[in-house]
Amino acid sequence: MRDFRPYRGANHASLGLACALALIAAGCGGGDASEPGAPPVDSVPLREQLGSLLVSSFHGTTLPGYMKRRLRARETVGAVLFGPNVSDAAGARRLTAAIQLAAGDDALVMTDQEGGAVSQIPFADTAEELADTGVNVNLAPVADVAQPGSVMAGRAFAGDVPAEVVAASRELLDAGVMPTLKHFPGFGRATENTDDVPVTIDASRDELETDLQPFRAAIEAGVPLVMASHALYPALDSEHIASQSPAILRDLLRDELGFDGVVITDSLEAEAVLARSSVEIAAEQSLAAGADLLLMTGRGSWIHVFPHLLRRARTSPALRARIAESAARVRRLRSGLLD
Repeated sequence: MRDFRPYRGANHASLGLACALALIAAGCGGGDASEPGAPPVDSVPLREQLGSLLVSSFHGTTLPGYMKRRLRARETVGAVLFGPNVSDAAGARRLTAAIQLAAGDDALVMTDQEGGAVSQIPFADTAEELADTGVNVNLAPVADVAQPGSVMAGRAFAGDVPAEVVAASRELLDAGVMPTLKHFPGFGRATENTDDVPVTIDASRDELETDLQPFRAAIEAGVPLVMASHALYPALDSEHIASQSPAILRDLLRDELGFDGVVITDSLEAEAVLARSSVEIAAEQSLAAGADLLLMTGRGSWIHVFPHLLRRARTSPALRARIAESAARVRRLRSGLLD
């Protein structure tokens, strides 16, 4: 994942974990929100429905005025934090508190805390310390099965990867942080990073079954979020990268693997994405393909993505329906923060 990319235009699953995660993920297959007394999603203004699908980023260790305005207007669902956003634990708590105050206490506050080389909050060594900073979504664990020469070597688990992924998810959930499986449908065969170049995973469907095993195990355990890769998988879809592929996000992830939680894209500013289109077109394609949350790590991306999707949705019943479907899933996810 690339942080602050400048915009460029036009064990097996345990019963305890499954039950606990089900409280968050239950019913995420669309439809209305689950909070008692909450208005139907369809009655929520389109701007707010759309905003609930957009994850923003910003520079600095204090919350900028434009982020406060977007959060208050419900035109962004929260923020992803990187190393430059956090100086120390006290500063991180002040920042996340400011985000929640502006959002009304149900913002998604994310970071990319895999451990090891990828640790955006260096003073948070445990899931409990991460939760103490105010982060409620971790863009981890890595569920990729690293092959020899993989770019994921050193980031992916060794040994029994499905068991390690479920255990890591359990640790996060027990601390009150929602885990995110990545990078679906598996990035362990890649020798380069989609942040930097387009990547094709030339593996057969049978070979990819090995890569899917950690995802299957954690999905069976009820993990509430899955991050879609930006690689191309010709055996699954010869035309669309995973984050823009209905065959991968709907047919494989939802229909075959039975995932009914929230799908988030990897960073929309990755080279593998921008080599195909502008960030706003990529956002529309991911949403149309079945993604729920659109992760923008470029500070200027929101000003292009939000107006574009709002304009398109006003003239497209199909896109409005997709926004409503995803908004319902995300709303249920957010309601778990208030339980």
